[in-house]
Order: sequence, then C-alpha cells, then structure tokens
Amino acid sequence: MTTTPPAALTPPTPVHSVSPVVVPAPGRPVDLEVRVSAPVTGSGLPIILLSHGQGFSHHLSSLNGYAPLADFWAAHGFVVVQPTHLSSATVTLDPGTPGAPMFWRSRAEDMSRVLDGLDAIEAAVPQLAGRLDRGKVAVAGHSMGGHTASLLLGARLTDPDDGTEVDLADPRITAGVLLAAPGRGGDALTDFVAENYPFMSTPDFSRMATPTLVVAGDKDASHHLTVAGPDWHADPYLLSPGPKSLLTLFDAEHGLGGISGYDVAETTDDNPQRVAAVQHLTWAYLRSRLNPGDPAWWTAVEALSADPQALGHVQSK
Repeated sequence: MTTTPPAALTPPTPVHSVSPVVVPAPGRPVDLEVRVSAPVTGSGLPIILLSHGQGFSHHLSSLNGYAPLADFWAAHGFVVVQPTHLSSATVTLDPGTPGAPMFWRSRAEDMSRVLDGLDAIEAAVPQLAGRLDRGKVAVAGHSMGGHTASLLLGARLTDPDDGTEVDLADPRITAGVLLAAPGRGGDALTDFVAENYPFMSTPDFSRMATPTLVVAGDKDASHHLTVAGPDWHADPYLLSPGPKSLLTLFDAEHGLGGISGYDVAETTDDNPQRVAAVQHLTWAYLRSRLNPGDPAWWTAVEALSADPQALGHVQSK
C-alpha cells in the first residue's frame, strides 16, 4: 500500500495530550491513571479506548505507549483514552495480588470505569468540556490489549478460578479494532501459556457480535503463545459472527510495523509504510462504523484493492 492517505482523510489537527488523569476506581489496588489525547478543535468527538499489550519494554505497556496510533487517531477527530492496566510493568504490586500477573478481568473493567468516569475526565481536562460524543465509543487493543478489547466487544471465557462463564461486554461500546489479538485456546496454545495463563484456554468468540476490524500479520507466528501459526490471530474474525472485517498485513509480525511506539527496539518488523496503513485503515473503519453512511472505510478498502503494491488485503462478512 502506498502512503497516500484515503480521499476522506483531511489534514491532521494539532493534538493536546494530558496525563496522568486519575479516574475513580474504588477497590482497585492503585489509582486508574489514563492519558487523554484529543484534537485542539472540534466538537461531537467520538471516543476510542486503547488497551496496551504486554511487551519487553516498561513504558510501552502503559498510558505512555502506542503513540503512533493515539496521535494519528486524535489528529483525525477522535478522543483517545489510554489506561495503565494493573499488568503494566510500571505498576508495582505484590505478585500475590488477585488477578496477577495479567489481570485479565481488571483490564476490561478499567475500560468500563473510564466510561463511568467521563465526567471526572472532563473536569480534569477542561479543554474537553462539552466536546465528547458519549454515544460513539469504540475500543481498540494490541496483543493482550486485543484480548481485553475482545471481552468488551462480547467474547467470553471460563473463569479458571471458579468455572463460571465471564461476560464483560459493555453495550456502550459499538465498534472495535483487534490488533494481533489472541485466538482460540485449547490445543492451539503452547504448554507454557496453557499452564501459566489458563484464562487464555477458553475464549468463546461466538457471541462477539459487535462490529469489529481484526488486524493480523501473516508472519506473526507468536511462538511464545501458540502452536497454530499466524492464522491464530485471525480466529477472532473466523470464529465470531458478522459484521466483521479482517485486514491481513503481508510480511507483518507481531508489532504490525511498529504501532506500539516510535522506533522501539522490540519491533521486529519495523516498517513505517505498514504503520501508516494500520493508522489509515483503522481510522477509516471506526469513522464509518461510528458514523453510519460515512464512506471513509469503503474508500480506504477500494484504494487498498486497487493498489498493485498493497501491503495487505481486506475481507468482510
């Protein structure tokens, strides 16, 4: 794909970013801190909740990561809210804290807390007062953040501690983007993951009905997680009902070109053009899903299909 933006993409607006903003979270071991990024102008702004993954770097897995996505989305009309989940290396908790080390349930609850706490966020960031469209909310997440986002979009799992089915879907969220997200459990997992992260053994995507764009790299084998190969990351698309779209990126590995941060060493497939493709296509998808009738997504898909040097392809159901 060329770096030419889709026709619907207007020039970027300057962005202001404020952090840390504390969101009320009674009963949480530490305060819930978020970064809020927004265009300096505009009103009726839709909201994207962005969930970080779990990488080797300390601060990418926190409100300080994913600037290539947060900056782009905010510059093109969204308010982006990024929490620091309890699983972040920047949070020091006793290893025996309930939910450690991944805090899968708390991660999803963080996002619902953000929506519950929008009044507090507006009070802490007065430049946002009256500018949010609270009826237009999306969630996005990369890697473990994709697992978090999938739960908010309707995926379920069996709690390994008590055997109950867990439903953390938030009906206020009406669209999503899953970036290199985990797929099915069972025999698709490595023995290490099955033993140490049993919550990943029982995902059920069959009731993840919220419209979602799944983004997967065709070279993202994720050997530390799965024995199923790169196709594993397409499971949230293949195993869920429509409407869904799948963006498969050619030659992309787990970092999808470098979405977790600018010039970070843990990106194994550094590629600015690939990051630009992810930026444009995720923006276009969410714009069209949150604004029915907006042609941004269809324009972007048509441009991708017509590009002889495209970096990926899209399929939908």
